[in-house]
Amino acid sequence: MNTKRMFLTAILVLLLAVNIFAAGQAETAKTEGLDRSKHFITVATGPTSGLYYPIGGAFSSVFQNKLGYKSSAQATGASAENITLILENRAEMAIAMSDAVAQAYQGFGAYEGKKPATELRALLGLYPNYVQLVTTSRTGITKFTDLKGKRVGVGAPNSGVELNARMMYEAHGMTYADSRVDYLNYGEAIAQLKNNMVDAVFVTSGIPNATIMELGTTSQIVLIPIEGQGLANLKAKYPFFVEATIPADVYDTKGDVVTATVRNIMIVNASLDEEVAYDLTKGVFENIGDIQAAHATAKEHITLANSHIGVDIPFHEGAKRYYSEVGM
Repeated sequence: MNTKRMFLTAILVLLLAVNIFAAGQAETAKTEGLDRSKHFITVATGPTSGLYYPIGGAFSSVFQNKLGYKSSAQATGASAENITLILENRAEMAIAMSDAVAQAYQGFGAYEGKKPATELRALLGLYPNYVQLVTTSRTGITKFTDLKGKRVGVGAPNSGVELNARMMYEAHGMTYADSRVDYLNYGEAIAQLKNNMVDAVFVTSGIPNATIMELGTTSQIVLIPIEGQGLANLKAKYPFFVEATIPADVYDTKGDVVTATVRNIMIVNASLDEEVAYDLTKGVFENIGDIQAAHATAKEHITLANSHIGVDIPFHEGAKRYYSEVGM
């Protein structure tokens, strides 16, 4: 009798184990059923002189070398161009500043009069971009209003940097008409600053920025603060800006500098296959060390815990599924 009872118990345990295994296999098959090799993931980044490019390249490398997708990182003009690439389905994923994304999604600011781009979706928040208004000791510029009558590199037309520059001028009660503006990307503008052809340059990026550091090898870097009433005006109208400080040791400046930051986020189109979006999001966090190795800024800020910071548009359904699984 005991032997029979033991036999029946063993059968029940075996059946339970088979059911658990089958359930696990079904869940695994749901992901494994995705043929990653049939999907090409283009990651739109930014100019090769900035942080978007190496960080976007790290994402692409994970997708191709760790997950088995076909993938490449594409150098672009950054946020504004990247938003267009996503909307036109010419890239599957892109890095963009949350202020530019918010304007496109809601149809205001630089996107005034355009149809709101409500098909934009987020995969994860990335890291903060610091508004860095750069000059050198030779110009004598020490505060924002000193830009009146000066030659200023404001970024490529309609780029994320240039959108920021417009808002900075507005917050300080000024317009581009108060300066002589050059629509140069910040790599080109820093080169012009070295040659005394511009007086100040807007650089919106993570810190430290390689082009600014290179400037410091030949000139004494001066960062113009975004502070006081100008910063208050900026945050009141555009709440996605957050006050932060650039420590003196980042660029060997004479002191810490107060400025505004805006978060970068990774965006996709709502039409991206949900299973792919889920798999990519999961793959990022299961290989987060590879992403973080791309730059000190990525190591400090790109984490699961920070994944929702600065994200003001809906997450893609696939990403939401992953975050739900991990309790976020």
